[in-house]
Amino acid sequence: MRKIIVILTFVSLLQSSLLFPQGDIKLPERGICAHRGANETHPENTLTAFREAVRLGAQMVEFDVRITKDKKLVIIHDKSVDRTTDGKGLISELTLAEIKKLDAGSWKSKEFKGEKAPTLKEALAVFPKNIWLNIHLKGNKELGEATARVLISEGRIHQGVIACGNEAVRGVRRVSKSILICNMERQSDRNEYVQKTVKGKYPFIQLLKKRNDDSLQDDLAILRQNKVKINYYFGDNESEVRELFDMGVDFVLTNKLGQMLEVAEGMGIKRLNQ
Repeated sequence: MRKIIVILTFVSLLQSSLLFPQGDIKLPERGICAHRGANETHPENTLTAFREAVRLGAQMVEFDVRITKDKKLVIIHDKSVDRTTDGKGLISELTLAEIKKLDAGSWKSKEFKGEKAPTLKEALAVFPKNIWLNIHLKGNKELGEATARVLISEGRIHQGVIACGNEAVRGVRRVSKSILICNMERQSDRNEYVQKTVKGKYPFIQLLKKRNDDSLQDDLAILRQNKVKINYYFGDNESEVRELFDMGVDFVLTNKLGQMLEVAEGMGIKRLNQ
């Protein structure tokens, strides 16, 4: 019996160390989120775009995860490789090896020729431990489970926020209920979306710019009262970003990273590397 107790205690401690390996790290309370990395100047969802976002001091980086034909996790936004590589075909019908043969940088500029679509593990390795990772899942329960396992194995559960809908949420929670989730099961009415996020006790929400903003202030107040972190997609001009921060948005996704980091800095939001 004593031996069993010792073994169970060891397993419990091991699980805790895997789930919460960086408990003393302070993450930014608010700031600018690099949409698909520094995508204005670098090819989106690539390691070079992520490194540039880190270099510039982004407080959060957003990227998209899909699952390949051979069940590997690759960082790419679209259902197909057509737009952002020199190849053609659906991600779900291509193996990781086939995708890795493609050039994911030349479409942006010849400067980035030879850039590859990274795996989730490769992407995670680029980021320091004190930056928020906004991990947008483009898939279902299977993808949710696989992503959760990688976050745990790579010791990134403290900073990884999995943004997904209900089906993928079930996959994530099957692996671990401790992983942070951004509710992306959006409703036709934003107030309903806010209420469901609060009721579901999600720690993050991502509001959309295209929705009617007449009630934004009221919705933000409800979210703040319930301690829900607010991501906002998106803000690409100074006046809008200033207003969003003044209203209480925590993280603003942007396609103009350098400019919007300057705006945030002017409001007292320090870049992450300072």
